[in-house]
Amino acid sequence: MNDWSGYFYLLLDGTWVTIKLTIMGSVVAIICAFIAGLGKISKIVWLRVLANIYIEFFRGTSIFVQLFWMFFVLPLMGIKLSPITAGVLALGLNVGAYAAEVVRGAIEAIPRDQREACTALNLTSWQKMRHIILPQAFVLMLPSFGNNAIELLKGTAVVSLITITDMTFQAQVIRSATGNTILPFVAILILYYLIAMTITLSVRKLEQRLSLGLDVTKS
Repeated sequence: MNDWSGYFYLLLDGTWVTIKLTIMGSVVAIICAFIAGLGKISKIVWLRVLANIYIEFFRGTSIFVQLFWMFFVLPLMGIKLSPITAGVLALGLNVGAYAAEVVRGAIEAIPRDQREACTALNLTSWQKMRHIILPQAFVLMLPSFGNNAIELLKGTAVVSLITITDMTFQAQVIRSATGNTILPFVAILILYYLIAMTITLSVRKLEQRLSLGLDVTKS
């Protein structure tokens, strides 16, 4: 019984690592998504080109390969990253590439008459984006951002391959120590589900709060 209580604390430690990876990776993903999403609709050609290269590269290659490149290959080039840093960057850059299309699509979904009204009011491009377009587009982005965060959460399992002691890593440790496969993996299955539901409910609550008084569905 004492042994199993120790294994329980191992899973709790792994859960906290997974939550930290999800939060930090999501922050990186959102930053990358906005930079690339805005870059893709920019009037500056080289910004559009760079945004497209980033999006297509990270959507078109495996997260496993991206993770291994950051942790195993970059040190050969003189760039050494800690396991946590490599994991966060790989997850954030990968999910950010998908979320960039969410940003682009939400911005382009804002009715044209609102853009024309901004022009009539003589607002600058920055003022138009900051005060009119983005507040409405962000509400449209939230459901997809929630889905992206859940995908990132599930993707954190791959970081166990570079010795990060997340939930999956700890479940494998417990399985090796006890010979019991069912209990540790049922436990992390439930934990992943609970974290995902927390993300879903939090995003839904935020969406309801931010959408008060807004109607971006009408042209």
